Amino acid sequence: MDKLAIDGGPRIRTKPFPAWPIFDELEERLILEVVRSGKWGGTGRVKLPELEEKFAALHDAKHAVSIVNGTVAITIALQAAGVLPGDEVIMPPYTFIATASSALLFGAIPVFVDVEPDTMLLDPEKVEAAITSKTKAIIAVHIAGSPANLTRLKAIADKHGLRLIEDSAQAVGARWNGVGVGALGDLGTFSFQSSKNINAGEGGMILTNDREMADHAWSLANVGRIREGGWYQHETIGWNLRMTELQAAILLGQLSRLDGQMELRERNAKLLTELLHDIPGARTLRRDPQVTRHAQHLFMFRIDPELADRVNKNDVIRKLNAEGIPVSYGYVSLNRNKAVIKETKKWTGEEREYSCPNSERACDKEILWLNQNVLLAGETDMHDIAAGVRKVLTSFR
Repeated sequence: MDKLAIDGGPRIRTKPFPAWPIFDELEERLILEVVRSGKWGGTGRVKLPELEEKFAALHDAKHAVSIVNGTVAITIALQAAGVLPGDEVIMPPYTFIATASSALLFGAIPVFVDVEPDTMLLDPEKVEAAITSKTKAIIAVHIAGSPANLTRLKAIADKHGLRLIEDSAQAVGARWNGVGVGALGDLGTFSFQSSKNINAGEGGMILTNDREMADHAWSLANVGRIREGGWYQHETIGWNLRMTELQAAILLGQLSRLDGQMELRERNAKLLTELLHDIPGARTLRRDPQVTRHAQHLFMFRIDPELADRVNKNDVIRKLNAEGIPVSYGYVSLNRNKAVIKETKKWTGEEREYSCPNSERACDKEILWLNQNVLLAGETDMHDIAAGVRKVLTSFR
């Protein structure tokens, strides 16, 4: 067995993976058009309507509302869906803190339901047990770009009269049973933060097929105005949460190459899944056949449970990084996140506890990430990743 690079042996890989973001003269030209127009903010609306129309069409939605960022997009979506301070919102704990903080921002209370261990997505079979008289919405998080089970979650939401919000921050372009994410729940939200598969540095979007909720979301993001009303006609309390024309210009450029990038990511993810499947100590995640298009924002795989109980995940990461394989750690399970616990107690007066062993174990011991730009490399690069994983995990056996 080759000596590990961290111990002075040869690295599996020295070549860098593709840099992110990817851009060219198209983004430069579109930005220059905005600069020369003199309409830079969110009220000039030259590029923004085009972006909203194209983004809605990409996901089979009727209405799109551009927003300043993905976190606030969830906040506005919850409020447009009728969620009020004190209401409970069911969500998975295996997600970025923004899913919880977007609710806590106005006093809605996150209720954590564990994820499926083989998908890391909200477990529909555990949702109904968490529903109370205070529950008003379910947030399905399409983690890593894989749609959650929208068929089951929508059925549960409809049965109990709840709103279903799709947190699609990592899932631009993904599809469930052939339909774009964001168009299957009551509202769907997206992020265009720097790491996302299309990005403008910051930015977000809300999608819905319900005109009334779209208008409500638009009003909340436009200081309480109504769409066809006067400039000083404020009929509710809202905030200035608009995206700018400059961000819209960048996103139009980014959208132009999304399909090709998605195809490349899907192809490389399929190959990498096959390669890792035969490596002792590595496990790949299950993909539901109803996921007809995966955004592959993250490629997630796990350390086999038997091995994970004997090794330190951080040690595995350090050794893989030394081999030139840029795996990263992942989340702290939100049911154990100190900031979320503290903020929830501020609104409820109590320190709530949730048992989410699948999420906790994944965070502490098992799940490893590769970022989406890694999947924009070539076939030989996927073989390098597999070789590095095999070399490191074999060293522990």
